[in-house]
Amino acid sequence: MRSNEFGQPIGDDVWGWHPRVLPRDVRLQGHEVTLVDLTLDHVPSMFELTCGEGNEPLWTYMSAGPFRTSTELGAYVQKQMRNPTTVPLAIIGNETGRVVGTASYWNVSPVNGSIEIGSIVYSPEMQHHRGGTESIYLMARHAIDELGYRRLEWKCDDLNESSRRAAVRYGFTYEGTFRHAVVYKGRNRDTAWYAMTDAEWRRLRPAYEQWLSEGNFDADGRQRSRLSELTTAALV
Repeated sequence: MRSNEFGQPIGDDVWGWHPRVLPRDVRLQGHEVTLVDLTLDHVPSMFELTCGEGNEPLWTYMSAGPFRTSTELGAYVQKQMRNPTTVPLAIIGNETGRVVGTASYWNVSPVNGSIEIGSIVYSPEMQHHRGGTESIYLMARHAIDELGYRRLEWKCDDLNESSRRAAVRYGFTYEGTFRHAVVYKGRNRDTAWYAMTDAEWRRLRPAYEQWLSEGNFDADGRQRSRLSELTTAALV
């Protein structure tokens, strides 16, 4: 452990560090999906696939929604677009050209090299689909490999079991729960924090690529290796 001239322990130097740039003009092309900056043009398709009767549970752990009209959804999208530390993205299905989900780069801190993946809403047709995992892969690769961020975060309501399971499956490490962290929709949220470092991502990336490869799926689309098994092995 390093110490300063006063005998106090201090962290390692981050040689050559400089603030990173915000993600801008995003276009992340994958095999199943393409991620682009979310605009009002995406609202009709987004409303069709993520709102309306039967889709209300998709918004339970989101800060807003469910939305009764496309106008309400559009106001929410505009608010996200105006947030200076948020980069909202539309997830476009490559086969259909429709908005099958949304995700955001959230709480972006260029000076510290920290960036969060959050505000995720997957339509029913996107859930349990390769495109969901591919979206996280594309966002992580862009943030760390291309933009040089050194910390990727994942946060969720501590009661959101599906999000907590997803974080572990994707290779994020649980770092603790912030109690009484947020008030949203008139209720308390204890926030579970997960993260991966740039060094961990370099070990995890081959696991993602192995899972996403065509050879990992049989003729019926069933996976041969589970991502959770691959990411766990990568971090051992």
